[in-house]
Amino acid sequence: MGIYLAKRPILTDSGKHLLISVAGFGATIIAFGLSSNLWVCTFFLFASGCFDAASVVIRGSIMQLTTPDHMRGRISAINGIFIGSSNELSALESGIAAIMMGLVPSIVFGGVATIAIVFITYRLVPHLGKLHLKDIS
Repeated sequence: MGIYLAKRPILTDSGKHLLISVAGFGATIIAFGLSSNLWVCTFFLFASGCFDAASVVIRGSIMQLTTPDHMRGRISAINGIFIGSSNELSALESGIAAIMMGLVPSIVFGGVATIAIVFITYRLVPHLGKLHLKDIS
């Protein structure tokens, strides 16, 4: 996915692609949770990684392009701290959810929650869907 994005950057409809990428990640996680075939699970994990990579690149680009030059290093450092700590907290939350709900329901719940957050974000921040990275200078 990194090679694809390097050759074909998402400069137009970037916000729409971001929302679709996150929703696609949620959908592939749901499919992964419901599948019992190793190769099908492998495919859905691969696809979820592709969707995640696209969303990370778009989010990183938005952050770098919209941050003033004199604040870019500080904002990047804080962003890195939040991403690192959110990964640790998410691992804890996933373990607790698996204990409380069971493995498959917790995976499906996580995917459904991801898609729900995309729809909520789309409704609360409608201009995100109209964002074009090529227009940010």
